[in-house]
Amino acid sequence: MGDFATLLLLLVLLAIAGTWLVLSRARDRAIQEARWRCQQHGLQLLDETVGMSGLRVRRFRGKRVLERRYSFEVSIDGNDREAGHLWMIDSVLTALILPTVELYTPEYPTHETSTVEGGNVLPFRRHDHDRDIRH
Repeated sequence: MGDFATLLLLLVLLAIAGTWLVLSRARDRAIQEARWRCQQHGLQLLDETVGMSGLRVRRFRGKRVLERRYSFEVSIDGNDREAGHLWMIDSVLTALILPTVELYTPEYPTHETSTVEGGNVLPFRRHDHDRDIRH
């Protein structure tokens, strides 16, 4: 019985360490994405960090997946602090909210560069850092 308990404890510790590693890599990717998007929109990413602020189940590409929300702070002119949020599924950015722009990936995009009627929302697809997203 002692060997089984030791094995079970070891498996639980490995699962915790694996989960921490996966979430740490995802957070690093979110930091890169937030930094790049802030540069793209002329904002300053404050504290150079993001924090996971939520999880939700979402239907994405026909499957139910976990989508992580990260929150961070940006500055428009260096004298303010504004909230920003981004949502990611694995390493794919699915939504971005900044003080000056709101982007999202709809489940069924109609056109890559069309605006949604009545707002400033621009749908986008997974990007390559060498390619600009049209506004």
